[in-house]
Amino acid sequence: MVIRSKTLRLGILFSTLLVAIIIAVQLFWLQKEYFFEEKQFSTNVSKSIKGLYEDMHLVEGHSLNIEKLIETPTNDVYLARVDQMPDIDTLRLTLSKELVAFDVFTDCKVAIYDNASQAYATAKYIDLPDTYHPSSDNNDIPVFKKDYPYIALFFPHRSQYIVKQMFSWIVSSGILLLALIGFSGSIFYLYRQKFLYETQRDFVNNFTHEFKTPLSVIKIAADVLQQPFINEKPDKLSRYAGIITEQTAYLQQQVQRLLEIAFTDQEDLPLVKENFNADELIQQAIAHLQPLIEEKKVKIETSFRARDAIIHADRSHLFLVLINLIENAVKYSRQPIIEISTYQKDNDLCISVKDNGMGIAKEHQKKIFERFYRVTSGNLHPAKGFGLGLNFVKKIVDAHFGKIEVQSEPGKGSTFIIKIFKKYNYEPGKSSIGRR
Repeated sequence: MVIRSKTLRLGILFSTLLVAIIIAVQLFWLQKEYFFEEKQFSTNVSKSIKGLYEDMHLVEGHSLNIEKLIETPTNDVYLARVDQMPDIDTLRLTLSKELVAFDVFTDCKVAIYDNASQAYATAKYIDLPDTYHPSSDNNDIPVFKKDYPYIALFFPHRSQYIVKQMFSWIVSSGILLLALIGFSGSIFYLYRQKFLYETQRDFVNNFTHEFKTPLSVIKIAADVLQQPFINEKPDKLSRYAGIITEQTAYLQQQVQRLLEIAFTDQEDLPLVKENFNADELIQQAIAHLQPLIEEKKVKIETSFRARDAIIHADRSHLFLVLINLIENAVKYSRQPIIEISTYQKDNDLCISVKDNGMGIAKEHQKKIFERFYRVTSGNLHPAKGFGLGLNFVKKIVDAHFGKIEVQSEPGKGSTFIIKIFKKYNYEPGKSSIGRR
């Protein structure tokens, strides 16, 4: 599943990068189109003012360079120098025709500046097809003090007009953006469905593999016990009965793990907390696993270095956590030597379980706590089980607002460290989230 998941992740990464590039290019062209429309608007207004000069003879001498008479102190204000102040109504009518002739359809305020009073002598509102809200208040037109009279053209809704001219671009970009979002959502959904399918398939495969062998052994042993005259061979009877007992216990253990992981799926994992000594709990876990320890000839060393190992936690759940970690240490070691220690770090009680097993490569260490994840070697799964044990351990530790860490190198064993907040004052009904 690792290879398949990696391929899918690369595909999603490539698709995300492609979508991001498309969006960036689209935004670039939108910005470029806006600048083009802005430049086109300014050009059309300048042409309209030039037509105004030609129609109304606002300056003496037609050989003058009219472009030098036009200023744009701001993006939405144009100043046209004149020799004398024209009639405002004639100016309004003529300017309206010129603006329409050069495809400028947004509303405009025109005013005549009197350099003697350094204020606008009069102003008019030009109502064009794309008017936003009529107004004749000349105070909205900024005053630029000059020592000569001029005509001021103020376009209060210039930006909105330009954006409106880009309507088709904006709509097409919006549709493309929605399509890309839909495409991205579809990819994520398909990836999620693929992941769930592979997870389910791997679980069924693991389940079948783990249960098939014990059931086959039980069937063979049961067939042997059904043979005639089996009572006349007490040694054989006892041996095969023991096989059935052993395999049944194994199946019960696997079922119990499935029930445990299902139990920890609850949104609010119920914990029954009490004060107890973590060192004593470790000794009880070792005693509980004594038959397995003797069978596998496990050497266990303990080192209780914590000054005070009293913690407030759910005793039964942490007991299962210790059982899982010790069983894993036994399972993945040929000649198991397990070191279990406790020590205090700041306000945390740390429980360390160290083994001399096969170790875990760095690329797997962040994933071993995921459900159904098992360390692979090529297409083989050297790790037995459903891949639920460490997921169960992490859920229990998380429910206590603790932390679990792994330190491991292939061929050099692994160390699992559980950190539980030692001085945790428990109050019924009071959450401890955010204490760290």
